[in-house]
Amino acid sequence: MARPHPNPSQQTAHRLWHWAVWGAVLGSLWASLVWAPARWLAEGLAWATQGQVVLAAPRGSVWHGSAQLVLAGGAGSRDAQALPGRIDWHMGVSTGLALDVRADCCMRTPATLHLTPDWGSGLSAWTLQVSDHSSQWPAALLSGLGAPWNTLQPEGRLLLRTQALQWQWHAGRLQWLGLAELTAQDLSSRLSTLRPMGSYRVQVQAPLGDAATATPQVQLSTLSGALQLSGQGQWVGQRLRFTGEASAAPEQEAALSNLLNIIGRRQGTRSLLSLG
Repeated sequence: MARPHPNPSQQTAHRLWHWAVWGAVLGSLWASLVWAPARWLAEGLAWATQGQVVLAAPRGSVWHGSAQLVLAGGAGSRDAQALPGRIDWHMGVSTGLALDVRADCCMRTPATLHLTPDWGSGLSAWTLQVSDHSSQWPAALLSGLGAPWNTLQPEGRLLLRTQALQWQWHAGRLQWLGLAELTAQDLSSRLSTLRPMGSYRVQVQAPLGDAATATPQVQLSTLSGALQLSGQGQWVGQRLRFTGEASAAPEQEAALSNLLNIIGRRQGTRSLLSLG
C-alpha cells in the first residue's frame, strides 16, 4: 500500500518548526557569547598562566568588564600581590580581535592589542600588535611572581614603553618585532640597606622588516646609582639567552654585598648574570 504524502500545510508546519528549533539554538549560543560573564575570562586567564596572572573580583562580561589584577607564583602561592585599583577592558571583533585595556593606577590612556589571523594559512599564522603607549607600575607587584622576586622584594617604579611592537606566530615559530622598553626608577631591595640602589633600563628590540630573519636584541644598562648592572643577549624563538654582570661602587660594596651574592655567581667584586 502506498504511503500517503503529507499535505502542503503539514510540510510548511514542519519546515517552520525546523527553523524555529535552529533559531532557538543559535539565539541561545549568541546570547551566551554576548552575555558571557567576566568570570569566564578570569578562569581562562588563570588556566593559561598556571595561576600566575589572576583577575580577582571580576565584574561585567567577557566583552566589557573590570577586575583587580593579581600576580602570583601559581596556585596556592602565598606571595600574591594585587595591583592598586582595578583594570578595565573592552573587546570587539572586526578583521580580528581587538582588546583595549586600562589600569586606573598606572595608565593614562588604554593600551590596545589587536590579534589578527592569516585566513589564507588555515589559521596557523597569527599577528598580535600592541599600540604605542607608556605606563607606570609599582615594582613591588613583581614580588607576587615568587622566586626570585619574593626574595629580592623590589621597590620603586617600572616605566613601560612600547613602539611598533608585534609578535608573529607562523609555522610553529614566534617572531618579535618592534621595541619594548622597561625602565626601573629608584629601585631598592630588602637585601640591601642602600635606598635607592639606582635606576636601570632593559630594552628588547627587533628591527621591522622580514620577521623570519629578525632576532630581538636585549640590552641592560645602568642609568644611575651605586649598583652597576650591564648585559646583553638575544631572544631566540621563545628562549632568552643573556649574559651580564653586576658590581658595586667602591664606597657601597658592603651595603650591596648580600645582594650581589644572590643575584648571580660571585667572582671577586663582580656578580656574573646568565640566563639560557
